[in-house]
Amino acid sequence: MTTHHQHFINGEFVANQNDKWIEVINPATEALLSRVPEGTRQIASQAIAAAEAAQPGWEALPAIDRGNWLRKIANGIRQHEAELTATIVAEGGKTQGLAQTEVLFTADYLDYMAEWARRYEGEIVNSDRPNENIFVFKKAIGVTTGILPWNFPFFLIARKAAPALVTGNTIVIKPSELTPNNAAIFAGILHDIGLPAGVINVVYGYGPEVGQELAANPKVGLVSLTGSVNAGIATMEAAAKNVTKVSLELGGKAPAIVMDDADLDLAVKAIVSSRVINTGQVCNCAERVYVQEGIYDRFISALTDAFKQVKFGNPAERTDIDMGPLITAAALGRVEQKVAKAVEQGGKVILGGKRVGEQGFYFEPTIITDVRQEMEIMREEIFGPVLPVMTFKTLDEAIGLANDCEYGLTSSIYTQNLNTAMIALRQLKFGETYINRENFEAMQGFHAGWRKSGVGGADGRHGLEEYLQTHVAYLQFA
Repeated sequence: MTTHHQHFINGEFVANQNDKWIEVINPATEALLSRVPEGTRQIASQAIAAAEAAQPGWEALPAIDRGNWLRKIANGIRQHEAELTATIVAEGGKTQGLAQTEVLFTADYLDYMAEWARRYEGEIVNSDRPNENIFVFKKAIGVTTGILPWNFPFFLIARKAAPALVTGNTIVIKPSELTPNNAAIFAGILHDIGLPAGVINVVYGYGPEVGQELAANPKVGLVSLTGSVNAGIATMEAAAKNVTKVSLELGGKAPAIVMDDADLDLAVKAIVSSRVINTGQVCNCAERVYVQEGIYDRFISALTDAFKQVKFGNPAERTDIDMGPLITAAALGRVEQKVAKAVEQGGKVILGGKRVGEQGFYFEPTIITDVRQEMEIMREEIFGPVLPVMTFKTLDEAIGLANDCEYGLTSSIYTQNLNTAMIALRQLKFGETYINRENFEAMQGFHAGWRKSGVGGADGRHGLEEYLQTHVAYLQFA
C-alpha cells in the first residue's frame, strides 16, 4: 500500500485540505514510492501563522537552550540513519555512500550550528559624545521560510533550519515535490522529541502555489531558496512586495582550469569526482574544463580512462557504483538535448552520450571535445554527467574564459605554482575557488554565489548572520 504523508504544522500532522496528491517516483525504477499532499496557499499561510505564534516564546529561550534542541534533533537523525539513507537513495537516486554521508553530515551540521549559541554576539561602539554608549544588538528576524531543492534534500533542511533556530527564529520548510519523503521522516523526529509546536513546520506542494506564499506572505521576515535561477527570480519578485529579505543559492557553471604544471593524476581524479557526484546534479559541480595546450592530449587520455571506470546503476541494489540515475524523465531529456545541441554546434562526443536502458533515467558518463566558448554546452548548466573540455594558451586567457559566464558560484584550478594560484584567486569572479581538490564546501566556510548564482549565502558565521538583524541602541547617562 502506498504511503500518504501529511503536512506537519504547529507540532501536529495535518491532513490534506483537498483530494490532490503529488506522486513521488523512484528515478532508478520509475516505481511509485509515496504520495504527499498538493498543498495550497492556505496551508502555507496556516504554517506561517503557527511559526509566527511560536516565535516570541522560542526567541525568549536562552540561546543555549535553543542550541540544545538542535542537538536533540541531531541525535534523532542518527537514530534514523538507516531509514533516512534508504529513503534518500530511493527517492533521489543517490548512491548509498553519498546518501549516508548526507544524513550524517546533516546531524553534524545541526551540532555545529548549536555551538554558535554561545558565540554569536553584538558590539559596544565608541560614541563621539561623553557619557554615552552605543550598543549593537543582533536579534532574530522572526518567521523564516525555506524552499528546498531535490539534489541534497535532507541536508538543506538543516542548512536553513539550524541557523534560523539557534538565533531565535522559527521556520516553515517546503521540500521539493520530487524528494519529500525524507522531510516526512524528519517531521516524525521533531514530533517524537517534542520540539515546541510551531518552531519548525513542514508543508508540501509546488513552487508556484506553496513556494509563492512562503515568499509573498507579509508575516515572513526572510525567505531562503535553493534552486534554479528562474525559481530565484520568482521568489525575489514575490518577496519584493513586502521588501522581505531573500537568501538565494541558484545555478552554477563551475570552470575547472588545469595548468600544464598540474599534478595530472590529482586533477583528473578531483574533476571526475566533482562531475559525477550525484550524477552531475550538484550546483557546485565542475561543469566545464579548460586545459592548457601542452598537456591537453595527456589530460584527455587520462580523463577518458577515468570516465570509463565510472560505474552506475540502481543505487538500492548496488554499493559499488559512483552514480545513479538522473532525477526525472524531464531531466534526462534535457541532458540528451544539451548533448545533441553540442554535437550540432560542432562538439565531438568521445565517450558516452546516450541514455542507458529503458527503465530508470540513466545517462552514460560523457566527455565532449572540440567545443568553443560560445556553445551552449559551455554556457548553460548541464546538471548531468557530461563534461565539455577545451584548451587555452595562457593563464590570462583561462581566467577570461572562466569569468565569461552569467553564473558565479564555484571554480577550481590545478597548479603547483603558488603565484599562479594566487593570481587566479585574485581574478576569478566566483564565490568559491578550490585549488588542487574537488568541489565540495565545508560547513564552517561560506557557500555563496556571485552574479546569477545567488544572493546571500549559507554556512559558518556569515551564514548564521543571514538570520540576524541589527538593533542599535544609544544610551546616554548622567
